[in-house]
Parts: sequence; structure tokens; C-alpha cells
Amino acid sequence: MAAEHSGGATEYILHHQTFLANKAAKGIVDFSVINYDTVFFSVLLAVVFFLLFYLVARKASTGVPNRVQTFIEVIVSWVDEQVRDTFSGSSRLIAPLALTIFCWIFLFNFMDLIPVDFLPLVARGVGLEHLKVVPSTDLNATFAMSLTVFILIIFYSIRMKGIGGFIGELTLHPFNSKNVLVQALLVPINFVLESVTFLARPVSLSLRLYGNLYAGEMVFLLLAALTLQGISGLAHFSGWFFLVLQAVLALGWAIFHLLVITLQAFIFMVLTIVYLAMANEHH
Repeated sequence: MAAEHSGGATEYILHHQTFLANKAAKGIVDFSVINYDTVFFSVLLAVVFFLLFYLVARKASTGVPNRVQTFIEVIVSWVDEQVRDTFSGSSRLIAPLALTIFCWIFLFNFMDLIPVDFLPLVARGVGLEHLKVVPSTDLNATFAMSLTVFILIIFYSIRMKGIGGFIGELTLHPFNSKNVLVQALLVPINFVLESVTFLARPVSLSLRLYGNLYAGEMVFLLLAALTLQGISGLAHFSGWFFLVLQAVLALGWAIFHLLVITLQAFIFMVLTIVYLAMANEHH
């Protein structure tokens, strides 16, 4: 498919970075735009995650487990341990939430290991000009997940401390004074400082995941672009050289990227637990 982009590497990369959307965005923020490929693969991977765990749970045995059951049990135990070590409160939501976040984001990221031209080529065969298959390279998806976590942070903060306690955390720290008048003057300063820290949580969650996966996808596209000029002349030494070089570099990056995609899913999960643990604590 790379050879079909005669415009060179720039056109090839831009083509692969274009979403299958209902229309082009007008401006930086346009809530009327829907990226169908992001929605499709997000739902598809959610169904895969649900069915896998559901079927394993239904067929689980008390005897010697099979490999799939063992693998699932290891993941569940590991996530549960992370929650117990970080979240000191009592909640039936945190562990399932952490498990869902880790597995779902890992599946998002794992799509980045599929050859960049494979699924877009299949899509072109059925009449779809563009197709992006990695949901975590869409800022809409990562920001939506981080906003969900942000809403839960606010919910737990109000639930544990009440409205007054929640507002107090935003207005009475980090500076405080026993003098009522001085403290009243410090409230706006405290609110600005605490609001920046508070609002930075969903932003950092979304941008960290998006940035790492976007960069990883870009590396794969750059490696694929190595053969744009040489693939049409594979009869020559230069064509075969670039093809072999592309294969070797892509394999090396895929092995390293497997660590990156796992680490990013882990970081998102752990930060979610940490933020909810902070919301659950009294200060």
C-alpha cells in the first residue's frame, strides 16, 4: 500500500493520520465531529475484553486451570494487589475499575503492533478511504477516559468529605492562617493554585497516553515510508536493502513498543487509583 502513495512520505503519513469521520473539523474544538474508526475499535475491544473475561469466569474450575484461566487469574490478582497497596479505603468499584482501565487501554495500545498498512488496506477494499485503528492515538478517546476518572475523583471527594470539605481543600490550602481576615485574603490564591493542580490531573492523564502512542505510531509510519521509493524497484539492490532494513527496524521497535504499551496502560491505571485514594482521604 505504501507504493500507492506516489506523493512521497509526507502524503503517506498524512493519509494514515486521517480519521474516518463524519466531516472535517472546523477549528481546534468541534464537538459535532465523530471519528467512526475510534468509536468502532473502542467498542470492539471492549466487547473482546468482556467476552474473554466472561467466558473464562464461566468455565473456571477449582482444579488445575488451563493457560488462559491462569493468565487471567494472574492479571486479576496483580491488579487487586496494586489496589490494596494504594487505596486504603473500602470500595467495590476501585478494583473492577482499575482492571477495566488496564485491560482496555492495553488492548487499545496493542492495536499499534498490527502492521500499519494491513487494516487500512482491508478498509480500502470495502470502500473506506481512511482508517485509524489505535483508539489511544485519538485525543478524543484518551481525554474521554481521563474525564471519566476526573468525575469519579470529584464524586469520591464530595462523598467522603462533603461539599464543605471538598471546597475547603480547594480554598484553604496550601496557605492558611489562624487570622480569619488573612485567611479570607488567601482564599483566592489558594483556589487558583489548587485548581491548577486539580485540573491538571485529567489533562496529564490524557496527554501522556496520547503522546506516547502517537509517537509510537509515527515511528512505525516512518519505518514503513522507507520503502516508498525502493519498493517499486525490488529487482535492484537498493529496493531489497530498504525492505530488509525496514523489517529489522520494525521488529526491533515492535519489541520495545510492547513494553511501552504495557507501561502506559499501567501508568494510567496506577494514577487513577492514586487520585481516587487521595480523594478518599481526609486532610
